Amino acid sequence: MSPKTKNQKPKTNIDFANLQLQHEMYKDEIEEAILKVARNCNFIMGNEVQELEKNLEEFTGAKYAISCSSGTDALLLAMMALDIKPGDEVITTPFTFIATAETIALLGATPVFVDIDEKTYNIDPAKIEAAITPKTKAIILVSLYGQPADIDAIQIIVDKTLKTKNQKLYTIIDGAQSFGSTYKGKTDSNLGDISCTSFFPAKPLGCYGDGGAVFTNNYELAEKMKSLRVHGQTKRYYHKYIGMGGRLDTIQAAVLNVKLKHYKKDLALRQEVAQKYSVSLSDQCESKGIILPTLTPNTTSAWAQYSIRVKNREELQEKLKNLGIPTAVHYPLPLHLQECFGYLGYKKGDFPISEMVANEIISLPMNPYVSDEEIEYIVENL
Repeated sequence: MSPKTKNQKPKTNIDFANLQLQHEMYKDEIEEAILKVARNCNFIMGNEVQELEKNLEEFTGAKYAISCSSGTDALLLAMMALDIKPGDEVITTPFTFIATAETIALLGATPVFVDIDEKTYNIDPAKIEAAITPKTKAIILVSLYGQPADIDAIQIIVDKTLKTKNQKLYTIIDGAQSFGSTYKGKTDSNLGDISCTSFFPAKPLGCYGDGGAVFTNNYELAEKMKSLRVHGQTKRYYHKYIGMGGRLDTIQAAVLNVKLKHYKKDLALRQEVAQKYSVSLSDQCESKGIILPTLTPNTTSAWAQYSIRVKNREELQEKLKNLGIPTAVHYPLPLHLQECFGYLGYKKGDFPISEMVANEIISLPMNPYVSDEEIEYIVENL
């Protein structure tokens, strides 16, 4: 291990996300920002919301950032803005959090799953074209664990479909886990037709409740999503669209404004923690059957999770738990095998890579403050 930064001393019981420590680090700024909102009593669409959106635009390079009530609602806003409706099909991955496909179903459209790449765990571009039908309206790419999908390879398919079939396909980035990641030098909030993210507390950039945002470089889509998040209003009590109550609370915006100021530092620390894991575990890969995460060229990851693959996951989890090392599984059952999607008619074996990864994946403690001693302790016990 050759750390650039020495983190804090180890704990008896390792904290998986360490939200408490992050609060302590920025406590005075955050609590003052929250108190300011409380004193002004401007709890809905206060000045902090507009300030956050400007800060997000500056950070990501996207022309328009629209804050909203959650990462799930961000996906809904994106698809509603693109007029996804019953009868439409949306291609996505079965190896993701349920919100990716759940939102498609909520709009009455049909999720169409495509298997993942075995190394990146993101949707496999080589398998997308075969899933396109005349009903396909969009492709949702998930930046799983923090690493963007191969948008260029997918854009080639989108362009080909338009040229050969005169069929427009939209690309939506589900960047719930990847805020601050990059693809060929651009943040994944500045990719696709619309990009979405989540500010759930455990995300790389998290607020103190639910929160999210959508990003686009298209003025018309931006204006429509601004309207959709306030029940389709164009002005007070005049409604152009069927919308939703999808605003971000002013208090959450205030928290995010503080945390965003420090986010580049936290993001760099996440890179260091991931690098330390990889260096320390590299010698064990072959001898102990551990498969490490793969970072593809021209991308950086936000490292929402550091996930490895092992054959004896349940046994390993139990042993690590007894040693004070928490783990998590993201995700144990692919979406095509979930009971709620039984109506789609998929069966076991349809997406073998997703199923294999779901049986082997395990996430280790990951946050900017995992200490060197904690990493050494985790690696020794693996």
